[in-house]
Parts: sequence; C-alpha cells; structure tokens
Amino acid sequence: MSLHLLLVEDDTTYAQGLAAELRALGHRIEHVGDGRLALAAMDREQYDTVILDRMMPRLDGLSVVEALRARGITVPVIMLTALSMASDKVDGLEAGADDYVVKPVAAEELNARIHAVMRGRRWTTSENDTIRAGDVVVSPASFRAWRGGQPITLANLELKLLAELARHAGEVLTRAMLIERVWGYDFEPETNIVDVYIRRLRIKLTEGGGADPIETIRGIGYSLKP
Repeated sequence: MSLHLLLVEDDTTYAQGLAAELRALGHRIEHVGDGRLALAAMDREQYDTVILDRMMPRLDGLSVVEALRARGITVPVIMLTALSMASDKVDGLEAGADDYVVKPVAAEELNARIHAVMRGRRWTTSENDTIRAGDVVVSPASFRAWRGGQPITLANLELKLLAELARHAGEVLTRAMLIERVWGYDFEPETNIVDVYIRRLRIKLTEGGGADPIETIRGIGYSLKP
C-alpha cells in the first residue's frame, strides 16, 4: 500500500537516505527540515503518517506533536530519535505520538511500524455502537465519550483504548491483548505504550473528581470496573 508520508528530519544526509529507502518501498515522501516547516506542510497537505525527529532547531518534535494534538489533528505520528532512554520514549508518547523508534532504523522496520499504526486507526463500528460501563459511555461511531454525563475529550487511540476496556468491563485485558486490538501490533513493542495511554486515560476520566474506574492487575494488565 502506497502512503503519503511526511518526514521531518534536520539531518539532511540521513533524511535523504531514509526517504530513498521508503520510496523504494512504494511510498510518496515529502521531507522538511524543522518543526515549523512541518506544521506549515500539514496546514496545506494531508498525510497518512508523519515521521518526526525529536531533536530539531526552531521547534522540536515534542512541541510539534503537542501543537498538532491541540489543534485536533489526529494524523498518526511516529517519533524518530537518537534518544533511547525510557523516560524519553514516555515523553514522546505522552505528548501524543503513536509510536517511538530509535534511529538509525531499517526502512523495513519503520515501514512495518507505519502499517501497524495505520491498522490501529482503521477500526469500524456500527452507527448504534454505544458502550456503557458504569458511568462511562463510549460512542466509537461518533468518536465521543462521557463520564457521569460529562463529555471527555479523547485522542483517537485513547478513545479506542477506552472502548476496548468498556466492551470487556469486568474482564482483565492483558497488555499484549490491548496492543493487538488497539494498536494493531502482532508483537509487543519495547516501549510501555499501554501504560502511558492508561495513565492519560486515568487523568481524563478523573478530571471531574470521580474515582479511578480502571483497575491495574499487577503483572498482567488492566480492567475497567463494570
């Protein structure tokens, strides 16, 4: 499947090599060298996925992701960086990135991650698919969620994760199950991506002062209280 990708990378030599390899895999690539140019490009074009360097001049990758999500732009973002500390990965994911890859990365692996992110976004529901678990209500068809009758603003993957937990309220879902069903991976990534998104969900679900409805099953996974 040919995709339209935006590569945001200030190392021109590295970007040219990676872009050439991705083009050889059938993708259309646009390359820009800093965060401000990336935001401008996304104002005028639609992309299937953004491959975003973290450390750049003028505007870094974290700031770009935060700006996109603040605007309600839900394009998948894979953060590409030389930083490999777990805390750096968590920062990227909490800012709104969908995945985090340490460079240099083989084009074939990056391609697989791009398709995994895209699969995770292509989830379908019926128009009357409304899920209730206690005072939590999720409507995947309209991309909306409520708690106690109050709307909750969720990013696409946050909504999908909450919907999956709500569909199986009272059941324990392992991290591997959630990764496969929400992100579309058939492997467990090195990052603690599930824990990061659960943390984000908990913050948003308890903003109104209610008790945390998500139970942690230590060493196994999570369960939404029915």
